[in-house]
Amino acid sequence: MGKVTGFMDYAPRERSYEKVEDRVEHYREFLIPLPDAELSRQGARCMDCGIPYCHQGCPVNNIIPDWNDLVYRREWKRASDVLHSTNNFPEFTGRICPAPCEAACTLNIIDEPVTIKTIECAIVDRAWSEGWIEPQLPPHKTGKTVAVIGSGPAGMACAQQLARAGHDVTLFEKNRTIGGLLRYGIPDFKMEKHLIDRRAGQMAAEGVTVETGVHVGVDIPIKEIFDRFDAVALAGGAEQPRDLPVPGRELDGIHFAMDFLTQQNRRVAEEPFSTNKEIWATDKHVMVIGGGDTGSDCVGTSFRHKAASVTQIEIMPKPPERENKELTWPNWPMKLRTSTSHEEGASRDWALTTKSFTGEDGKVTGLETVRVDWQPDDDGRLRMSEVSGSEEVIKADLVLLAMGFVHPVHEGMIEDLKVDLDGRGNVSADTEDYHTSIDGVFAAGDMRRGQSLVVWAIREGRQCARAIDEFLMGHSELPR
Repeated sequence: MGKVTGFMDYAPRERSYEKVEDRVEHYREFLIPLPDAELSRQGARCMDCGIPYCHQGCPVNNIIPDWNDLVYRREWKRASDVLHSTNNFPEFTGRICPAPCEAACTLNIIDEPVTIKTIECAIVDRAWSEGWIEPQLPPHKTGKTVAVIGSGPAGMACAQQLARAGHDVTLFEKNRTIGGLLRYGIPDFKMEKHLIDRRAGQMAAEGVTVETGVHVGVDIPIKEIFDRFDAVALAGGAEQPRDLPVPGRELDGIHFAMDFLTQQNRRVAEEPFSTNKEIWATDKHVMVIGGGDTGSDCVGTSFRHKAASVTQIEIMPKPPERENKELTWPNWPMKLRTSTSHEEGASRDWALTTKSFTGEDGKVTGLETVRVDWQPDDDGRLRMSEVSGSEEVIKADLVLLAMGFVHPVHEGMIEDLKVDLDGRGNVSADTEDYHTSIDGVFAAGDMRRGQSLVVWAIREGRQCARAIDEFLMGHSELPR
């Protein structure tokens, strides 16, 4: 522990952002990093708790107090080594992870957690700029072959770890380039895609073979994969969006959020997309249905399209602005979160459900909504009821459905595999060996656990790689 009184001597300080009027004119990241001296002070605030609850909060079990102390001492290279010992891609999590570690920080009891995410991002960005991050080549090759299907963060982490164990790994991706929703779902203003390309280069140097534009189960039968490889990892994500089957759903101008976001990411990358029906928010009254991160991404993208107005609605009640620490800490609290996209001018509303869509000449013109009330039943579960007399028609000429994802797409690979599914429609596998109901087939990430965070995907990819290594070799030296 570097400075015993650091948490009392220094106030918490976060990265800042470009002004709203400037950042909505482009799709680049708009974070303004802290200077080194300030980062050192922020590292000094870490209390090195007897029980570091930040470990419990972090799905990849980052050794947070250690690299906080190293940043305080300005030992950046050692900090990078510690950070990379548990996380393959900290530049991803340092940008888009919601930081459950900070919610679990002991100093969060007084709403002044260590700025862990900011420090993490600074460490890895410094490591790249100094040339400290290099390919990690295996000491020997095993002669075993593994196919990893899906190149989001779970697939990338799984493939990289397996290559470092000496296996011949092929990473399959249906799109033009790897990254999954990191590339095609997360807007560039939250995470620029050259960060993925840089890691792809490292992985290629470590021996990972990438086959893009190959949709397993569509372009190539899954049986061919079985014939070619000793083990298979399913890491294709949970891409089946939750729909809103109400009257008027067929009207033009109602789209799934991911169709909207993916198109824009392809535009930024100057990558062609297959549909002739482009989705633009320019000069439109945009309604985003769904209050999560995907909805927030739609909000920020709509402002960059120069929408006339942007409103985001959520069926659940408005969360409290501040959690009750005595009830929630160190667990992830349910509370109101305002993103940088919301700060760009969005209107938000809660406890509102859509009964139908209205339209003219086949195009959507609005939503018929009603207020809902949530009350606990005899079992303590919240039950929804409509509030009589609260009906309202809200104007909208672009509606984006951002209500989450229900499970992986079943058509194609999963149906052909006839692999067991859990009660929610995800590929069934536990977190001990990640083995599915088919011998030699494993599953990790959102395809196994359902829609989740990038940090959970990295964790599952790493653990799945260890399970595959043990399956192939009888033992594994990969970290879990």
